Amino acid sequence: MPVICHDAEMRIEPVSIKQIETKQIETVLCDLDGVVWLAHEPIPGSVEALAALRAAGRSVVFVTNNSAAMIAEHEAALQAIGVPAVGDVISSSVAAALLVQPGERVLVTGGPGIVEAVESSGAIAVLNDGTVDGRNGSFDAVLVGLHRDFDYQRLAAAAAAIHCGARLVGTNSDSTYPTPRGLEPGGGSILAAVATAGNAVPTIAGKPHAPMAHAIARHLSTGNAPFDPSTAVMVGDRPETDGVMAARIGCRFALVRSGVNGPADDLAGLDELVIDFDLPDLAALAALLLA
Repeated sequence: MPVICHDAEMRIEPVSIKQIETKQIETVLCDLDGVVWLAHEPIPGSVEALAALRAAGRSVVFVTNNSAAMIAEHEAALQAIGVPAVGDVISSSVAAALLVQPGERVLVTGGPGIVEAVESSGAIAVLNDGTVDGRNGSFDAVLVGLHRDFDYQRLAAAAAAIHCGARLVGTNSDSTYPTPRGLEPGGGSILAAVATAGNAVPTIAGKPHAPMAHAIARHLSTGNAPFDPSTAVMVGDRPETDGVMAARIGCRFALVRSGVNGPADDLAGLDELVIDFDLPDLAALAALLLA
């Protein structure tokens, strides 16, 4: 079942982006799964591509819908493959934290990355371990993301909290994510189950929705200088996620065929989406930008 998102700002028209030389692209907004790695196994050429982009003065910021890991864990995983990333990771958990208020009680049906982000916002994170009583109306929100311990008891607790008035927030709606073994269920699959059981329409935080756009702009704005999307490119393996995110913030989109979409996959139905670069992988994008 597809997740229907509640996002008042989600009516996106194709953005007409001024044609600029590739050398004017200063910032690379880079997805992780399917672009840099598959289950933390580097995609050939990706590590070298990132090093070359940075050596040439490009800023690289990793923008991921992976909500399970804490920011330091994302940074450590990148460092383990030879990619320094301290201060350069924006996750869907960070975006989701923009949707809760200080002091609110949030039932976290997800991983430690969500707990970290919720607590950093000043809200109270209560981990859904399946024994939490969601029927007492004490929760302001249920926040759902990918976690591999999800089961019927956690589903029941989350649904009960929603039926008692908690609003439903999802870190992302990706139904799958790519691994070396093929596609596996993503956070959107869990969100769909909770939305169905709770009879609720979720507000979604991650790519390609407004909270992630706000998180990107906040991260890349410095002092009185706002983020300039005309000098950025979003690189990802999902046109419906990364491509729409690029359209939302007004930057270029580079599709790489190293993740969810392979070289032979047909992108029928996405005719209105602007794909500025359609390339095999991140290494090919780096070669183009640095030519």
